[in-house]
Amino acid sequence: MKDFFNSNNEGKDNDKKKKGMGFTIISGDSTDGHGGYGVGSLTLDHVTPVIVDVEDAIAYIDMGAMHARSEVEKRIKFTPNREDTPNPRLYWLVWVTINRSQQGPYYFGLTACEMQVDKDARRGYKSLPEHVNRMDKSMKGRVMVSEMDENARRVLGNFLKEHDEGMFNRSSDEIQSLVE
Repeated sequence: MKDFFNSNNEGKDNDKKKKGMGFTIISGDSTDGHGGYGVGSLTLDHVTPVIVDVEDAIAYIDMGAMHARSEVEKRIKFTPNREDTPNPRLYWLVWVTINRSQQGPYYFGLTACEMQVDKDARRGYKSLPEHVNRMDKSMKGRVMVSEMDENARRVLGNFLKEHDEGMFNRSSDEIQSLVE
């Protein structure tokens, strides 16, 4: 008979790696007053990743980017060295955070992260710590898009305005200036 409580079991069970507790993102409002598990936890319910393709001058939402699995990132080996990407194509991952006021929802935080991708070589450059830190700053209401060139900022601004003009009009002057 197999001893389920003994971790030194022989056989196939030993070949399996022990699963550790992973980071869990709790959705919904974690501060609803219950005071239990998850109070003060981070929620990503109001963060949306937008990809700006500089070369094609288009922007689009790709929810796969929340876990580094956007269409641009799939099948690409990323390194923190720009030199490892032979023929780079520039993309911007923009973290867009939505907030709500008495007037309605609006674009609250907007931060851009650079990605360079060579699809043929399957190599790319991005700084994962920068992506994480910029997401955090977006959630805190910061607007950090000055590294993008004027054309890329305009593409982003037009996308945000076309996506929901009401939200765009309720946003800060700094965000509205993207389309000027």
